[in-house]
Amino acid sequence: MRASDIGLWTYCHRAWWLAKVKGAPHRNPAVLEAGVAAHAVHGGQLVRAHRLQRVGLWLIAAAVLLVVVLIVLWMVSQ
Repeated sequence: MRASDIGLWTYCHRAWWLAKVKGAPHRNPAVLEAGVAAHAVHGGQLVRAHRLQRVGLWLIAAAVLLVVVLIVLWMVSQ
């Protein structure tokens, strides 16, 4: 069950029943296609955001490691 199924059922029980049980075609398939396309774009954006977040965390970890190494080298040279 998807969120759109719950939304459709909440909005109109009969429309949900016709679409899911009887397999009746939607009155405006262009709207459905636009929604599917919009969700696909949004999903791609989420994947990209997750990747960028991971890259950012790795860069922070590398910066912290570099600072630790520099502090150790500075302390050894004293």
